[in-house]
Amino acid sequence: MFGTSSYRGASQRRSVALTFDDGPSEATLRLIEYLAREEVPATFFQCGANVARLGAVARRVAEAGHELGNHTYTHRRLCPRLSYSPNLLGPATVLEEFASAQARITAETGVVPTLLRAPYGLRWFGLAAAQRELGLHGVMWTTIGNDWKLPPAGIVARLLRGLAPGAIFCLHDGRDIQPKPDIQATLTAVQELVPRLKDAGYGFETVSKMLA
Repeated sequence: MFGTSSYRGASQRRSVALTFDDGPSEATLRLIEYLAREEVPATFFQCGANVARLGAVARRVAEAGHELGNHTYTHRRLCPRLSYSPNLLGPATVLEEFASAQARITAETGVVPTLLRAPYGLRWFGLAAAQRELGLHGVMWTTIGNDWKLPPAGIVARLLRGLAPGAIFCLHDGRDIQPKPDIQATLTAVQELVPRLKDAGYGFETVSKMLA
């Protein structure tokens, strides 16, 4: 009803997928520079509005070899907070959110995403139809870092508790579609997390490679 989604990858390989939502932001370049030094590929679920604002940054993410996914255009909640909310999104609006993001990401980067992630992980009626229409596979996560509210140590501890082969970790290189968000906690956490995962014998894959 709400579309097929993957929460983890194959467990045969000792690898994890780092994913980042809500970007690109002005701080994304700092993140991908660190990932490049550590030779870590990641998957970035980008918002169309942020791509429109920071097209050059979105292109740099793709040029660095990372995977791009679709995270809607405006980061709207697809699922209402209350069942009687007057702001129910119809299937046409759900499709428009993803179709607009798909078009913007492709126009700015030359990459056609094959994956989507619903904002806040909240799936709703119309999502399955949008996935079929756009040829997108849904991706959730094994563990989310709550990096918009936790300090770096808390983020790392939370993710390590969910560590297992095939884990998909969700972090954020933006904050909704806000300009110049503060993601320092995320950056610090990633710089602590990556060495610890390597020391534990884990490698890193994009989501598509992990699911394949």
